[in-house]
Amino acid sequence: MTKARIYKPAKTAMQSGRAKTQNWVLEFEPAEQKQLDPLMGWTGSGDMNGQVRLRFADKAAAISYAEKHNIAHDVIEPQVRTPKRKSYADNFRPTLPE
Repeated sequence: MTKARIYKPAKTAMQSGRAKTQNWVLEFEPAEQKQLDPLMGWTGSGDMNGQVRLRFADKAAAISYAEKHNIAHDVIEPQVRTPKRKSYADNFRPTLPE
């Protein structure tokens, strides 16, 4: 039986935007180990499910898809983001010695 993870992706570290973090993703766990090609040095696998990433608008849709297709799944809840409030004036505030 195939197993999958359902999660909400985190923000990429390369940019400040959160464009690709709204959808939930169903991603299959690897069924077999990757192998190294001795001639070219490429890494490959015979597992075709490793190439599949399904996106859903909400968590319930992803779970219902997995249950409908008899896919064992683990739901990974996203961490709550706690923004730190700062103002532009904080950049020019003098620091006091401790």
